[in-house]
Amino acid sequence: MTTKTATPSLAANMKPVLTPEVIAARVRELGAEITGVYRGQPLTVVCVLKGAFLFFADLVRHIDLDLELEFIRLASYGKGMESGELVFSKDMETSILDKNVLVVEDIVDSGRSMDFLLRTFAERKPRSLRLAALVDKFERREVPLDVDFSGFTLHKGFIVGYGMDYAEHYRQLGGIFEIET
Repeated sequence: MTTKTATPSLAANMKPVLTPEVIAARVRELGAEITGVYRGQPLTVVCVLKGAFLFFADLVRHIDLDLELEFIRLASYGKGMESGELVFSKDMETSILDKNVLVVEDIVDSGRSMDFLLRTFAERKPRSLRLAALVDKFERREVPLDVDFSGFTLHKGFIVGYGMDYAEHYRQLGGIFEIET
C-alpha cells in the first residue's frame, strides 16, 4: 500500500512574491544584524503565534546569543467582522523585567496589534524592547509604528505563506504569495 503525501497546492489566483531562497537569505541577514545589536547580552525572543512561528524558528537559529524563547498569542474580540479589544489568549510564562526583549511578528499591517503588544510589554519594564517583522506592510497602517528589524517592505497586497494564512490555510508554503482578487 502506498500513501500519497499531500502537496500544498496554490490557488489559481496566487502569484509568487518572495521565494524560499530569498526569504532564507534575508532571515540569515536579520539574525546577524540582531546578533550585532545585542552582542554579549542575553536576549528574550518572543514569538507572536500563530503566524510568526516559521519565521521565528528560522530566525532564532541565526541569532548567535544566549536566548530565552517565549510565545504569546493575541486575540481580538469584537462584534461581527470588526476588530475589537485585543487581549492575550496566551501570555508569556516568565517576566521580562530588566531584560532585552525582541518581539517577532510575521507581518505588521494595520499596526494595531503590535502597538498594543509593545505598549503592554513596555509597562512590564524591560531593559530594551524591539520589534522584528518578516513583512512591514503599509497599505492598511492605522497607527504609527516602527519595525526595528524588517525583513521585507511591501506597500500593498494580501499575502500568504511562510506562516501567514488565509482562513488558516497556506501557512505551510515555503515562499510568500499574493492572493489576487
